[in-house]
Amino acid sequence: MSLALNKPKLDNLATDIWKSAERLRGKFKAYEYQSVILPIIVIRRLECVLIKWRRDTAAEVQGRRPELKGRELDELVKRLEIGTAPFANHTEWTLSRIYDEDHTLLEANFRAYINGFSENVDNIIDHFNYRATIAQMVRNNRLAPILNQYKELELGPDKLSPLEMGYIYEELLRRFSEQSGEEAGEHFTPREVIRLMVELLDIPIPDHHLSIYDPACGTGGMLSVAKEHLLDRAATARQKADVEKYVTVHGQELSSANYAICQADLLIKNDRQAHVHLGNSLIPHDPHSREPGDQWPESRHRFDFMLSNPPFGVTWAARTATRAKRASSRKTAIAPACRA
Repeated sequence: MSLALNKPKLDNLATDIWKSAERLRGKFKAYEYQSVILPIIVIRRLECVLIKWRRDTAAEVQGRRPELKGRELDELVKRLEIGTAPFANHTEWTLSRIYDEDHTLLEANFRAYINGFSENVDNIIDHFNYRATIAQMVRNNRLAPILNQYKELELGPDKLSPLEMGYIYEELLRRFSEQSGEEAGEHFTPREVIRLMVELLDIPIPDHHLSIYDPACGTGGMLSVAKEHLLDRAATARQKADVEKYVTVHGQELSSANYAICQADLLIKNDRQAHVHLGNSLIPHDPHSREPGDQWPESRHRFDFMLSNPPFGVTWAARTATRAKRASSRKTAIAPACRA
């Protein structure tokens, strides 16, 4: 396993995606571009995972029961998907099929497809507030072009690893922030810096439970790289198995869009030992407030290691002090304010 990234390839893909965002000019405000583009990328990536899962499952079923074909095989695969896959879609739609159908039914079919996802994906779509964005896309005659742009784009994990996809997400977030003239605090931490932070923390290959926490985890890249780096350092199959078994990652993110991207990535990886919450790690949680506060209160949660690139571009006035003491049992690493 290697943490090296083919940055020219990824930059080219990010640029191609960015060009589709530029086509929104005049119909959407610059700060609205990401609300259109990021969710459709996530949906297409999830779709790529499902398409491969269905194909592989159909081949496996036919290997055991060669008499099953056509509709009967498809129906069995669908039942298996709903019952056993990490996530599912109850409809027969794909982005490509929706686009190829009657365009007067485009919105209705796309909404049926979106509403057909299992609850864990529906939660991600809700945090993007994407159903409202669909209405804007329809009013501005942009739904068809956007579906056409992404209906066949190869975004599955077999084409782009989680680390590569994370790089693209963060590069797009950086461009969206610059386009809208905002300093939104979406700092991209180069993978080399994250690996250095992990080395400085001197996280051992575990033989018992070990927890890593990021209180401002964004799209989850820092947590992913930390675990991948430990897997890289594992010298034997037993050590790799111990990393997978014992290391749990924990995160918190204030931005709903970043949180949705992070959750989608965890869903695709089927990492059941990762726990990320929507919340502001700098303020106590108040159940009566509209802003979610700290979901990992120190009175109930302590972690072995903490690493983070805090939102340096955001005013911290009226916030509590940085919670480095949350990792008091061992070490904390904070990244400098660096941009890609």
